[in-house]
Parts: sequence; C-alpha cells; structure tokens
Amino acid sequence: MTSVQGARARARIEITAAIKDEARTQLAAEGAAKLSLRAVARELGMVSSALYRYFPSRDDLLTALIVDAYDAVGAAAERACAADGPSGHLARWTSVCRAVRAWALAHPHEYALIYGSPVPGYSAPQDTVGPASRVGLVLIGLARDALAADAITPPPLTEELRPEAERLTADVAPDLPPAVAVALVAAWSQLFGLISFELFGQFNRIVEERQVFFDEAAGRLGRAIGLAPGA
Repeated sequence: MTSVQGARARARIEITAAIKDEARTQLAAEGAAKLSLRAVARELGMVSSALYRYFPSRDDLLTALIVDAYDAVGAAAERACAADGPSGHLARWTSVCRAVRAWALAHPHEYALIYGSPVPGYSAPQDTVGPASRVGLVLIGLARDALAADAITPPPLTEELRPEAERLTADVAPDLPPAVAVALVAAWSQLFGLISFELFGQFNRIVEERQVFFDEAAGRLGRAIGLAPGA
C-alpha cells in the first residue's frame, strides 16, 4: 500500500509541475489576465474536471505561480548573500541586488506577474506574504549584520518623517535604527523600480551600459542606508 501511495504522490507532483509549466507558457504568450484553466487542460490533453482536482480555480493556479516566483527570486537573493565573494557589507548588498536583477531578466514574465500590473479580479491570499518577504528579509539581514559589526552609519532622519519611521521600524525591523529601517524600505522599492524600468522598456534609448549603470545604482542604494565601501 505504501508503494502505491508513493507512486500516487509522485504522479501528483509531476502533474502539478506540468500544469504550472503550461500555465507559465500561457503567461508568456497571453499574460496573466488571460490565463485559463480550460486552455491549460486542453494543451495537456486533460479534461477540465481532472485539472480542477489540482487547482480548483484560476486564482488557485495564479497563487501557486506567484508563490513559486517569489520563492525563486527570494532563493536567488539568499544564495547571493550566503555565497563567498567580495568582502564587505556593501559588496554583499550589491551582489544580492545583482542576483535579483539576473533572476528578473531570466524570468521576465514571472517577474511581471509579481511586480507588474495587478491581475484584474485577483486578490492575493495570505499564502503569498511569506514568499513575498524573502528578498526584503535578506536586505534587512544585511543591515543587521552591518549594525552588529559597527559598519553602518544611519542616514539623517527628518523630524517630519520620524513618527512614520518609528512605526515602520516596529513593524518590519525593531532591532534597527529607524533611520536605517526607513532607508531600507526606500532602497527596496527603488531596487525593483530600477529592474522594472529596464525590464519593461523605460530605459530603451536612454541607458545603454545597463549592467554598469545598475551596479552603480545598487551601490548608491546601499550607501543610502549607511553602508560604506570596504566596511
């Protein structure tokens, strides 16, 4: 009985993977708004009722694709942070930013799914929150490491922004100075702004040496939170 159950579990894993692979193909061809369970089933030679046993609705399939995408870019950031490479907190920061950009360029349609326009009629469930946090947690971890090493200088913080900075700090990183926490959130949003501008064509006929431009911009974001070269 155990071997039968194991075979069924493996078959379910394989079919689930095939469904998601076909959905990603449709995502690239038609966009998330036109993703159709019936079309996925047709391309896989399945009847719709069989596919519904794996994903009861289009939104369930979208959620699975979104979670996979967030997990993939998060894993890329985590590997870059943990890898042996140039020493220094700013260098690690830049390596993480490069890894996120590299993943986005290699998976543009999945990137668009999680950082592009919202899918009409879709509301992301709580299941997506943890995976969506992974890149941000890597950046927070880098700031914590730098703070523990006395290698970060908190940037200036205006009195007007202080209440929001303190609230934000309590929510996302209570062990960081408010000035660092609010600068981190700004840097996180600007990182994805840089990548989106490149991926969605806003840099066309403007920025030519994009790797060099990105590396410089990523380094500036790291310095904006207080990291110093060679720290």
